[in-house]
Amino acid sequence: MIRILTAAAAILLVTAAYADDVPLAKITPVFGAAIPNIPGKSLKSVTVEYGPGGRSGSHTHAKSAFIWAYVLEGAFRSKVDDGPERVYREGEFWTENPGAHHVVSANASDTEPAKLLAVFVVDTRDTNLTVPDHQ
Repeated sequence: MIRILTAAAAILLVTAAYADDVPLAKITPVFGAAIPNIPGKSLKSVTVEYGPGGRSGSHTHAKSAFIWAYVLEGAFRSKVDDGPERVYREGEFWTENPGAHHVVSANASDTEPAKLLAVFVVDTRDTNLTVPDHQ
């Protein structure tokens, strides 16, 4: 499980590398386990931290992934699929359906850091959690 979470964090860091001239996102695996009463499904979570002005490139996630993102600190700009771009502040959350396109993922502040918890419900065999648009 540790290897899977480490691989997921590395993939998320690659996604963050599309940001020009801003610090990369810091991705930290938090938890990962099979869901015992749902065969073939796992729960995985990471924290995502952006420095001031930080962002990552547009991306999708594993096709099986349902994601709940909860802002722990600061504020995030997010746009998923054709929905509106929104700013989510500490204590707020959003969800992403399987196959969703995360068009905007950025710190809403140029002066303060931002941190969120992303929780994935995903097929256990899906180890590539994030796919950048520009490969």
